[in-house]
Amino acid sequence: MKIGIIKKLIAVVAVTTLAIGMVGCGNTEKKDTGNAGTGTTKTAGSTLEAIKSKGKLVVGTSADYAPYEFHKEIDGKDQIVGFDIEIAKQFAKDLGVELEMKDMAFDGLLVALQADKVDMVFAGMTPTEERKQNADFSDIYFVASHRFILRSGEEVSISKIEDLKGKKIGVQKGSIQEGIAKDNFDADKIKSLDKVPDLILDLKNKKVDAVLVESTVADITVQKNPGIAIASNLEVKDPDGGCAVAMKKGSDLKAEVNKTLKKLQDENKIKQLFTDANKLAE
Repeated sequence: MKIGIIKKLIAVVAVTTLAIGMVGCGNTEKKDTGNAGTGTTKTAGSTLEAIKSKGKLVVGTSADYAPYEFHKEIDGKDQIVGFDIEIAKQFAKDLGVELEMKDMAFDGLLVALQADKVDMVFAGMTPTEERKQNADFSDIYFVASHRFILRSGEEVSISKIEDLKGKKIGVQKGSIQEGIAKDNFDADKIKSLDKVPDLILDLKNKKVDAVLVESTVADITVQKNPGIAIASNLEVKDPDGGCAVAMKKGSDLKAEVNKTLKKLQDENKIKQLFTDANKLAE
């Protein structure tokens, strides 16, 4: 996600408001634009009751952000899998309902949430102050940093942000990385796209000079794509960020999802789920 992990350089206050927003048993996967599709009709404060009544939890994500959420063919079927998806599955199990995933552009996730097309958003999303104006968030369940992906051979010359001045920077639209880029680079040097794979393609085709993503996403992306590398001496910290689950303001889901997250933390399962998702993404 989605959105996401997590994301900011030096006290970054990031991104846009509404336009920004990490396969369960019997779930149905649907591709959504964030402006179409049917979700759930409910009023804030009655979300939990509505979900239990219909027997289904509808979760929005942006499945292009391994290991948080991504597509993978399993037993001949394309499925949405990943770290966030496993947490969503556990939450649905705790509620005693089915899980339905809706895959859409990251910057459409909070729009879909506001429009009642999804009940929650699991997409490695950082609860910035901007986003908190339009959604409630769970407790933080994972924290990471961010790195720049470059074309192979260029990574040795990049050790600080200043080394990238004047270069074209690619970021996922609506992400914390987009906010970081806006805080550190001129607007005409930033290219925002919906999907990380499209950014990597632009990097290979020399349409951008660097792509900023969450550190683990960078590691997996480089493993899968020859000809690119990580600027290993340049790490963007996220002191105020981290991943959280988004839900509609006033929703009564917050306490319930925090119970699930605490249980997973207490049982030391969060780290294991992340490790398993990394292996699945390799």
